[in-house]
Amino acid sequence: MTFAARRRPATRAIILDRSLEALPVFRLSDSADESAITYSPASGGRWRVLPNPGDRLPGTFDQDVYVEVLRRYSEAGFPTDGMVSFTLHAFLRSIGRRVDGRTYDQLRSAFNRLERTMLESTGVYFAAHSNTTLDGHFTILSSVAIERRRLADREQFTLFPVLAASEPGDARIVISPTLRENIAAGCTVALSSPQYQSLSSPVARRLYRLLEVARESGTVTWRVSLDELAQQLPLTQRYPSHLQRVLQPAHEMLVGAGLVRSATLRQVNREWLVDYALASRMV
Repeated sequence: MTFAARRRPATRAIILDRSLEALPVFRLSDSADESAITYSPASGGRWRVLPNPGDRLPGTFDQDVYVEVLRRYSEAGFPTDGMVSFTLHAFLRSIGRRVDGRTYDQLRSAFNRLERTMLESTGVYFAAHSNTTLDGHFTILSSVAIERRRLADREQFTLFPVLAASEPGDARIVISPTLRENIAAGCTVALSSPQYQSLSSPVARRLYRLLEVARESGTVTWRVSLDELAQQLPLTQRYPSHLQRVLQPAHEMLVGAGLVRSATLRQVNREWLVDYALASRMV
């Protein structure tokens, strides 16, 4: 029995690829810098996030779209073909976004970025099915298809004032085989959808995802250098005082949500460290 099959009846948690969760993908600042994200962990190798020519790096909205797609994949019982189907209207409502022409455009753009942004691993991304690190590249989504509603369906829009007449209809999204193989092999982390949605800060949401990676290693405390943390999130700030100003509100949010017991920045000799005491699992 596969990991996906074992998890299906037990929980409606969001199941994510643990290897990908440990790596930076989504830009978490409003910086105009659209160059590639590059991350070189202490264990060696290199990870790069390469935007599609003419597009930008995935950002905070794309992070929420990614998590919601994987939530729907989990809820659908991990279909073997990796396909999840939904209306764009229902998807936007699920992530708490206003439904209008602007957000439809944002959502289509986010799907395109998740399909076209290249994730490049040189001995960093762990592929559980082959028990080795990957030298190659992949994307989060392998295909995106959005079909407009049939005319007969669109005529019903006038019955629902919250729907715009130009509502574009149905989406069929296929999750990359690379992610699906890791999830099927049990290389995963689990998020609580209500807890994720309760965090209004994109930095807090990313920290929640990263802290679940630390939890899966069996630890109840996680110490990480401030510089390493900034690269893993990733954050563009580099000075400790600037990073602290970004992290403090997110830490307060995580403590308030009961996801961590404490989050403390401290300087040891000349190095800044962050200590997290993890709370009991929420899912």
